Amino acid sequence: MRYFSELAYNGTHYHGWQRQPNAHSVQEEVERAFSTILGADIEVVGCGRTDTGVHASQYFMHFDFEGKFPEGFVKRVNKLLPADISIRQIFEVKEDAHARFDAVRRSYEYHIVFEKNPFEGQTAWHFPFFEKLDFEKLHQAATLLLSYHEFFPFCKTHTDAKTMKVALTRSEWVVDRENQRMTYHISADRFLRGMVRLVVGMCLNVGLGKVALDEVVDALDKQVLLRKSWSVPPQGLFLTEVKYE
Repeated sequence: MRYFSELAYNGTHYHGWQRQPNAHSVQEEVERAFSTILGADIEVVGCGRTDTGVHASQYFMHFDFEGKFPEGFVKRVNKLLPADISIRQIFEVKEDAHARFDAVRRSYEYHIVFEKNPFEGQTAWHFPFFEKLDFEKLHQAATLLLSYHEFFPFCKTHTDAKTMKVALTRSEWVVDRENQRMTYHISADRFLRGMVRLVVGMCLNVGLGKVALDEVVDALDKQVLLRKSWSVPPQGLFLTEVKYE
């Protein structure tokens, strides 16, 4: 039988979702907890990778299990998992359902605070230069991306991606001056390696006057790297929604 599980995690203390040698991952913790309680070797497949320090307020994975779930399994597995990982639900799916390949849309948010906040240091990035930002240019940079379908300038090197095509459906900044923060929202069918953090860095560089909007247009038209690329820190980034048919 194949099952999907919805979960959430704070990625601060992990080297991303993906299990890897000599590094602590979310997948490793989940597989250990599931295997312990179910008394079987459980391997899970996630809906995608997240980088070191990146969070997920909604994440899906699938796994196969032939036995019977013990009573109160979700509560038991949450008790065994670290405090920064939470299983929300488990449900049966078709035997060929795939958490990664069947996802049709993913959404991310990047959170920025203008004032240093000791309670948000792990889940938002402190950006003290907001007074230097041209917010109109910031918004223009985000909106510009919706006119394109290929995003080589916003893909980290050494990627195994076979195509740079991404179908964006949202690229928008929401600025909350009263609460001294802003959030970037982006949705697409798929994302390239490191794409969101590079896009956020580009928008900020345009807003700060360090990169002209025409330079971004030229890089996207020619599908070449920007003269000045900036991958912002991971702690402000959240995978917030994964959609299936």
